[in-house]
Amino acid sequence: MKTIKAEPLTHEAYAPFGTFYQMMAPEGYSLNGDLHRFFPDRMTESYVSRAAFSPILVKKPEVMTVTQAEYHTRTPEMILPLNDDMIIHVAPASAGTPVPELTQAFVVPRGTLVKINTAIWHMAPLPVHEEELQAMIILPECTYANDCTVVDYPEEEWIRIEV
Repeated sequence: MKTIKAEPLTHEAYAPFGTFYQMMAPEGYSLNGDLHRFFPDRMTESYVSRAAFSPILVKKPEVMTVTQAEYHTRTPEMILPLNDDMIIHVAPASAGTPVPELTQAFVVPRGTLVKINTAIWHMAPLPVHEEELQAMIILPECTYANDCTVVDYPEEEWIRIEV
């Protein structure tokens, strides 16, 4: 089994897979008011259908092992970790044939909205510290039913993730 280390999330390292923005520590220009600071349009996405906000709860495994991956052919996926930092694993788009040997893992700080580009291989996020990660998945409604291909990896291609 191959082992990879989850690396810190940086714009440079993550650029081939998507983008992200730290929602809990916004930077740059804001529309200032007396009681609030509003940071408009820090991340945008156009979906053909309505956006759906779906909570996901993920238990912390004893060993973080990638045994499968999914991709969406028509849409990027956004994930916002709410109660903990999370680990995501991603691999380049590859026309339906998985490329587990190219998998990379990133530690995404709590409150960071991360976008996974269309056709990038990925799967559910994993908690770093907590026993259960609470996160929000943002996709067009019903993507899980009409644009989600999941592939199980043969055991010899499983990947262990270390923090």
